[in-house]
Amino acid sequence: MHIEGATAACINCHRRSGLGMTEGRRAIPPIAGRYLFHPRAANADELDLPFVEGMKADRDPYDEATLARAIRTGVGADGQPLSYLMPHFQLDDVQMASLISYLRSLSPGPVPGVTPSVLHFATIITPDADPVKRDAMLEVLTKFFDDKNRYTRAESPRLHSSRRMMFKVNRHWELHVWQLAGAPQTWEAQLRDKLATQPVFAAISGLGGRTWEPVQHFCEAEGLPCLFPNVDLPVDRQSDFDSLYLSKGVLLEAELIAHDLQASKAGTSIHRVVQIYRAKDIGKDAAAALRTALHDEAMPVVEETLGAGASGHELNALLAKSQPNDILVLWLRKADIAALGHPPPRVARVYLSGRMAGLEQAPLPAEWRGLTRMAYPFNLPDRRRVQVDYPLGWFRMRQIPVVAEQVQADTYLVCAIVSDAINHMVDTFVRDYLVERIEELLEHRIITGYYPRLALAPQQRFASKGGYIVRFRDSNGTILTPEGDWTVP
Repeated sequence: MHIEGATAACINCHRRSGLGMTEGRRAIPPIAGRYLFHPRAANADELDLPFVEGMKADRDPYDEATLARAIRTGVGADGQPLSYLMPHFQLDDVQMASLISYLRSLSPGPVPGVTPSVLHFATIITPDADPVKRDAMLEVLTKFFDDKNRYTRAESPRLHSSRRMMFKVNRHWELHVWQLAGAPQTWEAQLRDKLATQPVFAAISGLGGRTWEPVQHFCEAEGLPCLFPNVDLPVDRQSDFDSLYLSKGVLLEAELIAHDLQASKAGTSIHRVVQIYRAKDIGKDAAAALRTALHDEAMPVVEETLGAGASGHELNALLAKSQPNDILVLWLRKADIAALGHPPPRVARVYLSGRMAGLEQAPLPAEWRGLTRMAYPFNLPDRRRVQVDYPLGWFRMRQIPVVAEQVQADTYLVCAIVSDAINHMVDTFVRDYLVERIEELLEHRIITGYYPRLALAPQQRFASKGGYIVRFRDSNGTILTPEGDWTVP
């Protein structure tokens, strides 16, 4: 079979780091130059190389000629055939020289933020982040780091045996809080200064407000893993590598609403889809995502902007302009939801952003509840109880008050994900490899917090990909009833 282009790319199996991966029961070996050209050793301990699962000790080292032969014909350094999974590449001498030079450049060297005894991490907070959520997140991070460091031990002695001890290296974790200030266009310069002053291995958790774009742009430019920040409006850019999110936030909510509208439009008379959002808030971006998702539907979509300082009276005056059989989509915060007056007459349906309105705690007036469906990009409260009990118990034991449960549970989850990945990396501290290990391990997690399942694959940046459309069961309580099954739009 002949394949070419991206389908045949080495990165598909050996990954961007060149350190390989595990596919089922098969370990894909590293192809970074340091591993390919290293002299034969009696066992893995004598290799004196950072440990990765597919590395081989008792193998003849490659030179440029035998490596070129392996790539072109599938014959290894020892003259034996390589795995049938390894394709053969038709490369001329110039292309082969470029490829081998690139493989040499992948060899792990000194990594910023990593010392023999310390792993440095940052958490990034934008100036418009909610201060209550900021303090709650930082307390979880601080206590988790304290727990990690309480049990830190020195590096284990090297074992002179046929097996290397897993989890050999245990370094102190150091957290650096990068609080940004000023306008978004100044954030990248601030982050460059902070990274130059204190190099870090990765940025974990973090908290954003209206925009995260400058932070993501900086992390991608620096090759700095930015792992699962708490943001309602993530940056959806498939070409990026270093930025991972637990959820697509309000962009996922827009997709859920679009899916529900498309599924329920048959036999209904919809006049318009009217989206309402505050100026200078993330609802504008969510509304744009919904408008794009409905582009091919015969549904006129209009948008109404509420001024940043407009009152509840002005909001209700705007709603009063609604026409019969309109669909209302409210991209509004809790204060606006609480200020809603009587629903406009003959409105067909109302959709609400769960993340913006406060999920099941949304202060939606009783007379709106029968009309309203909520986009809910999490597991339902009764179904996630067991998954959330563990972090809640951890909070109780460490006397952490629960003031922003979803953010605090997500922050704990992120710390646990990173800790698991670091453990499996053993002593191979390479930034790209950290991202790859998270991708590989995430779907095996048992404790997933607010999410029923988490999974990442190469080129996927959002770990939870679905949600529900829900209603309130009654006019006063917080019990939710799903309109259907968990949906991945």
